[in-house]
Amino acid sequence: MVKLLLAQDHRKMEKMARVTTALGSNTISGCTMFCHLDAPANAISVCRDAAQVVVAGRNIFKIYALEEEQFVEKLNLRVGRKPSLNFSCADVMWHQMDENLLATAATNGAVVTWNLGKPSRNKQDQLFTEHKRTVNKVCFHPTEVHMLLSGSQDGYMKCFDLRKKESVSTFSGQSESVRDVQFSIRDYFTFAASFENGNVQLWDIRRPDRYERMFTAHNGPVFCCDWHPEDRGWLATGGRDKMVKVWDITTNRAKEIHCVQTIASVARVKWRPERKYHLATCSMMVDHNIYVWDVRRPFIPFATFEEHKDVTTGIVWRHLHDPGFLLSGSKDSTLYQHKFKDASRPVDKANPEGLCFGLFGDLAFAAKESLISGGGDSNRKPYGSGGDRRYPIFFFKKPDLTEQFAHESSALSVFETDLESSRMDWFVKTARRYLLSGKPFRELCDHNAKVAKELNRPQVSTTWTMLRIMYSDPGNLATATSISKGGSIPLMNSFNMKEIAAGGLGSESRLDRGKGEIWQDTIHLDPGNSLINNNDENEETEGSEGPADYLFGDAELEDDDLYPMEHENPTAEEAEYSLPQEAFPLRHEIVDNPSVPEHLQDKVDSPHVSGNEAEAVCLTPIKSFSLISISQPLYESHLPASFFSPVVREMLQHYAEAGDVQMAVSVLIVLGDRIRKEVDELTQEHWYTSYIDLLQRFELWNVSNEVIKLSTCSAINCLNQTSTTLHINCSNCKRPMSNKGWICDRCHQCASICAVCHHVVKGLFVWCQGCSHGGHLEHIMNWLKSSSHCPAGCGHLCEYT
Repeated sequence: MVKLLLAQDHRKMEKMARVTTALGSNTISGCTMFCHLDAPANAISVCRDAAQVVVAGRNIFKIYALEEEQFVEKLNLRVGRKPSLNFSCADVMWHQMDENLLATAATNGAVVTWNLGKPSRNKQDQLFTEHKRTVNKVCFHPTEVHMLLSGSQDGYMKCFDLRKKESVSTFSGQSESVRDVQFSIRDYFTFAASFENGNVQLWDIRRPDRYERMFTAHNGPVFCCDWHPEDRGWLATGGRDKMVKVWDITTNRAKEIHCVQTIASVARVKWRPERKYHLATCSMMVDHNIYVWDVRRPFIPFATFEEHKDVTTGIVWRHLHDPGFLLSGSKDSTLYQHKFKDASRPVDKANPEGLCFGLFGDLAFAAKESLISGGGDSNRKPYGSGGDRRYPIFFFKKPDLTEQFAHESSALSVFETDLESSRMDWFVKTARRYLLSGKPFRELCDHNAKVAKELNRPQVSTTWTMLRIMYSDPGNLATATSISKGGSIPLMNSFNMKEIAAGGLGSESRLDRGKGEIWQDTIHLDPGNSLINNNDENEETEGSEGPADYLFGDAELEDDDLYPMEHENPTAEEAEYSLPQEAFPLRHEIVDNPSVPEHLQDKVDSPHVSGNEAEAVCLTPIKSFSLISISQPLYESHLPASFFSPVVREMLQHYAEAGDVQMAVSVLIVLGDRIRKEVDELTQEHWYTSYIDLLQRFELWNVSNEVIKLSTCSAINCLNQTSTTLHINCSNCKRPMSNKGWICDRCHQCASICAVCHHVVKGLFVWCQGCSHGGHLEHIMNWLKSSSHCPAGCGHLCEYT
């Protein structure tokens, strides 16, 4: 069979060329139209004469005729009272050489062929059940009628000869599941396979033991691939990383020549006939539209089809030589024929100006030459020497028959900023010196506040100090300052009257009675209280004739003084007593009371208000006054974390909106569960990705990895796992390992043998990158103490890092 294929290679290629030429003689006409399906579609395929289309899904398997203005149902292939799982299709393909031959990939692992020429109602022809899991893709050879290829979730690809009852070749990708397989149109023996680990493999059907070439195409699963119909060396791939890449495989190493960035995971990609640089894509989720891209301009689609209301699952160009019609099926249970002339053109709605900031604050602006005047700002410097004008952007004016872009020149200007004002040293130093974990919360806040202060960022430093005050346990705070020699006692700072009224500080419940039950009266801090003078003419507080050491301003108290500690109240009968070290004890007795206003005479004898205090209070403006001689705390000794959460959430949003995403992420990590539930998951993910992107742009890889590891967002935590791939090769035969054990399945030798003890290494393994020999970490370290040569005896001077 193989010899026959070799002998007929050139003859088959000529036959294929004749077939495509004959197909090109047909003319296609029609309009944009659709029909409703009985169930969502998973895949569609069109016959060779472009007159019929087959739609397959879990609960649908029908053939429709394509007429001028409508779809007409021709055949329902789901027959029987209880259709088996063989009818539940994940993929379908119509052979381009035999109009009666169909193949489907079933969700139960079966590969089924269908013969439409059968006279019976059941058109099922052959059934292959060699795959153990869902078959994701089936593909007919473009010129061999009896050759069928399949790719499955079990990681295997199988080639079937339809004249036999079993597969003739099995290809093992030594990897995860196969998402797509495609025969090359121009190369008879070659097919491509894409995998969920991000790799693409090229195989020769004559060599099922090993792939011809493998390269990593995407960061994440590769969902689809498609060979260029004209250029035999171009292969387009689409993946979960939202990119479509075009590879040139004619070189020794696969080379990425084009890359298109989309907004969602790419589920299908199909080259457009008769247009070398055009391809169509649809997404796996989120985005319901179908886009046609010109790979030479990857940032905006060439055309868009917006008819579907749910995810598009299958796309196919109606004819191999007609670029004017595209067929699509969707989960919204509709089948569409799109006429290309009816597609919307995003470029017509796009703003023809470009704006971009550089890493160090430089601003680049591109626009039409007619919009940029010649004179003016001295800071504006043309890009390049001598005002060189580039032509990086093309604008599509009106659709025409040739579908060519209207070329229009644009000017690129760069506005440079002062290097000193735009230096980002503070960002790098802050990222390196911040502590995000490993110490108690109080120490983390103090350290980060100190770092911010040293970098001349006082607001950030104050924010860290405030966070430490708000979320630290008052019982762990330092003891309040003891009484000075002059008898001064630290009291609470001045409060705004509006804050007290809003917070209810003046209520009787806030000024609880002490443990000794010595309170005779309760001070009410309301506007009607006689302790507060409402006279606006008194703009200053007169000084007291007595000792004034116990009256403090706003700047004289430390943070710790805001947290009074509980203490035992001494009895009222004690004339002299020693004050405890806690904050806010009862004041000492005042012997000499000065005169006070008449309306406060009844309060002078109170153990809570002296003459000095009354005079000070009555002469203090209503907008700012001091709380004097309060022996009990206004608040409880420890407020719950939820009390401060709204303020902290607004603070994080303020920093993020101001561009300091570093501060927002650092506070998120340090506070952890205290604030995580207050910020929605999408916002957190946006902050994390922005900060990680900045860290990686400054090549702060270790800090970036630490942020990912300490992230409170589940979508960020998995980045370290998804972005790291470890490929293991056998040290004897140099072939890839299957990762199923310690013995290579090709040469049957132990792959990781310690060069010192000659046993299999199942723990930490260290090896020299020069000679590839190594072993147990402890054994190698002991060996290097006495010799620098390789313990395997190869004579290499090993270096281990």
